[in-house]
Amino acid sequence: MSSSDLIYGLHDRPTPGKAFLAALQHILAAFVAIITPPIIIASTLGLTHQLPYLVAMSLFVSGIASFIQARTFGRVGSGLMSIQGTNFSFVPILISAGFVLKGQGLSEEELLANIFGMTFAGSFIIIFVSFYLDKLKKIITPCVTGIVVTLIGLSLIKIGVTDMAGGFGAEDLGDIRHIGLGLFTLIIVLVFNVMRHPILRVASLVLGMFFGCLMAAVMGELSAPDLSHIDWFVLPMPFRYGIGFDFTLFIPIMVIYLVSVLEAIGDLTATSRASDEPTDGPVYRRRISNGILGDGVNCVIAAILQTFPCTTFSQNNGVITITGIASRYVGMLVGGILVVMGLFPIIGAVFQQLPTPVLGACTTFIFGTIALSGIRILAGVDFQRKQVITVAVSFGIGLGVVFVPEVLKDLSPMLQNVFGTAVSAGGITAMLCSLLLPGKEEAKVKEEDLVTSEDGAS
Repeated sequence: MSSSDLIYGLHDRPTPGKAFLAALQHILAAFVAIITPPIIIASTLGLTHQLPYLVAMSLFVSGIASFIQARTFGRVGSGLMSIQGTNFSFVPILISAGFVLKGQGLSEEELLANIFGMTFAGSFIIIFVSFYLDKLKKIITPCVTGIVVTLIGLSLIKIGVTDMAGGFGAEDLGDIRHIGLGLFTLIIVLVFNVMRHPILRVASLVLGMFFGCLMAAVMGELSAPDLSHIDWFVLPMPFRYGIGFDFTLFIPIMVIYLVSVLEAIGDLTATSRASDEPTDGPVYRRRISNGILGDGVNCVIAAILQTFPCTTFSQNNGVITITGIASRYVGMLVGGILVVMGLFPIIGAVFQQLPTPVLGACTTFIFGTIALSGIRILAGVDFQRKQVITVAVSFGIGLGVVFVPEVLKDLSPMLQNVFGTAVSAGGITAMLCSLLLPGKEEAKVKEEDLVTSEDGAS
């Protein structure tokens, strides 16, 4: 995008009407991606009663985080229109940790207390790394990031497809009615995603859910939700579920926090480019460092208000290109709207009633695009022998522990927790290979290739 294509630059103030319309499009692009991770985590772990609050706080924290990034407070925040949202990368790790904690006999509140205690501690990894970004390059390389992001997408696809077939624990899992409804929804998402009109592409997931729910109603699979027991308005409550910690479960979470830093670098670089701002030099480097620091602070806020890690989104860069509005004041408005939405748990309760195959179809599409994003990152790597070995071994070990979980049966419970998922096993292997194997480091990867497409709307 050249400066002549931008209607409003980073520091321009659009008229209220244009600012509001631009803000709505950003919310449309990000809304589903913000609320889907808490829905998946809570539904998979059976946290039905906590789901409305978790969804509400995801919106609330995303609003605060987006405002911080756009407004900046000292060194905290990039100063770009960088919309923040719940990070999909943590979904498989947190679900795995949740099942381990349930197996230990913890209550739902104790389970969440431990998860949020670990995400609280992990947030300080991002804060620390923001001051030493140059030192990270030898460990978290584009090759390592591509491996981890690909494994995240591949490991999540099982959840999406299971939901399309009826959901975990469903007695009629695989029923043709579930499969048909899921495929119908997926086709609707794909149809709108390939249309020429940019607004329809941005709204493809929302429209897919809408028409999927209509079809579910026709099939008799959708009933009016009972909202009588749901609070319509709630104020955020710091440490609502308490705080705990499990070191063995924390190690794989650390890996994802490190990888999220490199993802954020790509996201912020793409935002700078879309906003016609520098992508090199001291201004750019300061924005990247401050933006990463903002991600860390925002993750701390998320853990305190008891929702899942909140980091920089990428799909909103496409909205900047579509609208020609890169004003950070619009980013602040987006933050304000999300904060207001987050005060109403009723929103989460309504989305909780989505037919499982409809949600599964949308998330399957999202997870596929995450895996594709990892492949795109790897495609930009200058492959030497070191990188070939790293990818081969990391995928082999990461996918191997999923396909043949019995290989871990003689390990201690601590090591089983650490290496029990594709993301943790593959990610740790990739970082060790990157650090220990001799050979030339990869080069010439484009920063924007590090951007992950959480909702396929980029």
